[in-house]
Amino acid sequence: MTARLPHDRRSDARDNRDRILGAARAVFGADGLDVPIREIARHAEVGPATVYRHFPTKQILVTEAFLDQVRAWRSVLDEGLADPDPWHGFCLVVEKLCELQIRDHRFIAAVKSDFPRAMDFTAARTSSLTSAAELIRRAKETGRLRPEIAVNDLTLMITAGGGIRESAPAARIAASRRFAALMIQACQT
Repeated sequence: MTARLPHDRRSDARDNRDRILGAARAVFGADGLDVPIREIARHAEVGPATVYRHFPTKQILVTEAFLDQVRAWRSVLDEGLADPDPWHGFCLVVEKLCELQIRDHRFIAAVKSDFPRAMDFTAARTSSLTSAAELIRRAKETGRLRPEIAVNDLTLMITAGGGIRESAPAARIAASRRFAALMIQACQT
């Protein structure tokens, strides 16, 4: 039995870390980055000391929470590029990035406004733009994407989708899907 305790503690520590990150995203997204650590701890159902054990500073917590968002966006682009049908890959990226924008828009806006220098976004942005350009190039080769569509158009679509302001989460997701469908239709030849 004692041989299992360290494993269980590591599992509990991972669970606590995941709950803290989830609570941080929710609280920062709803109330901004000025929320005290004790409020995040309360939402995560852990003590403030547990938060500080995993994230010694608030900036580290913000950065870690945001890194998961960057990874999610990157994963969507990779998934689109991996699709053997470039048009389907393009559509998938538009749909999923619009949905991520809706799910994450408050948090992303808070990070950009309150901690503009917390992270260097240059490498992630460059990599994402390169992937988006490749995705668009491939989709154009299918003849289904209008030839004048460029990376800036994809960026504009995703940004505009962030303007959806339905109050209920399910309504925001539904509106995001409708918006993505309209954008895909507008891009199609």
